[in-house]
Amino acid sequence: MRIDIPENKKKIHETIISIRWGDMDSYRHINNTVYFRYMEQARIEWITSLGFSCTAEKEAMIMVNGFCNFYKQVSFPASLRVNTFVGQIGNSTVDLINTMDLIETSTGQEPVLCAAGGATMLWVDLEKNKSMPWPESILKVLR
Repeated sequence: MRIDIPENKKKIHETIISIRWGDMDSYRHINNTVYFRYMEQARIEWITSLGFSCTAEKEAMIMVNGFCNFYKQVSFPASLRVNTFVGQIGNSTVDLINTMDLIETSTGQEPVLCAAGGATMLWVDLEKNKSMPWPESILKVLR
């Protein structure tokens, strides 16, 4: 089953990730689970670029759902351009979407979409273990 990537989204961040030898599995392509780490890394870089901490205090953004569609196999050595987009913004949730493009620096070819996925993120009061509305400071950035 393939999950559709929403058309209505706003690009908020871009990062380049170099594939490591250990990211591959015995079939010599990036293991499917590693793509979720790439999306996580892109989210962390975006959050810290805004000046927010990624360490949990009283409130935090946590992932409640995640998915990834795979389009093209990728092997070491290579680099991926991971684009992060904001999708639907709810009262306490936001959908973050990632596209991952294979960058062929040695051949000069255009980047090729190899995977796309996303996560629904929830703003949570960690002491009460309950969702809560997004702080206005974060909503300004998301919008």
